[in-house]
Amino acid sequence: MQTTIQYIENELMPLYPASEISSFIRLILEKVYGLSYTEQVILKHEKLDGNKFKDVAGIVARLKQFEPIQYILGETEFYDLALKVNPAVLIPRPETEELVAWMLETEWEPGARVLDIGTGSGCIALALKSGLPSAQVFGVDVSAPALETAGENAALNQLEVQFVQQNILDWKATEWEKFDLIVSNPPYVRESEKQLMEANVLKHEPTGALFVSDEDPLIFYRTIAEFAQANLNQNGSLFFEINEYLGKEMKALLEGFGFKSIELRKDLQGRDRMICGSK
Repeated sequence: MQTTIQYIENELMPLYPASEISSFIRLILEKVYGLSYTEQVILKHEKLDGNKFKDVAGIVARLKQFEPIQYILGETEFYDLALKVNPAVLIPRPETEELVAWMLETEWEPGARVLDIGTGSGCIALALKSGLPSAQVFGVDVSAPALETAGENAALNQLEVQFVQQNILDWKATEWEKFDLIVSNPPYVRESEKQLMEANVLKHEPTGALFVSDEDPLIFYRTIAEFAQANLNQNGSLFFEINEYLGKEMKALLEGFGFKSIELRKDLQGRDRMICGSK
């Protein structure tokens, strides 16, 4: 095992920080050899199956091209759920887990109706269904490949969520039922902020789920806020993940649509990353 670990370290050391390489090693050994982290520690001096080394080398070669490890392995974890991911969907971020945790702090009535707009991999919708088993949870997305992935994740985790293809920018063309909770993590990175992003994100993750124009960066938030005013039950809640640089603008936007009890929250890094309001 030490030879394999040394190989991975030598190949990736010029490209990634040591802490990230350690994480890669754990994930690669688990994926290729089926070894849990505990087994990796206990068996660290054991010899690994040489026939599988080519699989390790293939993963390392893709990492050297800055392809995200989650796409290479085809899976990730989110809020204790195992999820399939691929280039059709964004890789779930820790701050999105914080958003889910915030929503689950609230006591919802049994049978509450929940809508996740721009569901992607289904991570938010599925985590909410897992935490609120009696809720009726729906997820919409404009991307058919994303919805296919979300459906696979629902089956993988044995969670009942209804996924529907829908362009929320054209929401007025469809009849909608009422909801108690609406949540969205829509595209919010301005084109001018691209230079602040990692190369692996820019090269591999779906740009349509990431970027908005500098001229109208709140287009999705404004549309969804309007949608929520029409389709939330009285006292229902609207939650967003947001651009850390636009917290004040988001608060003003929700105030303009008549939402009350508006709260802007920081993530664990102290950045304005989520907001909620009630109808």
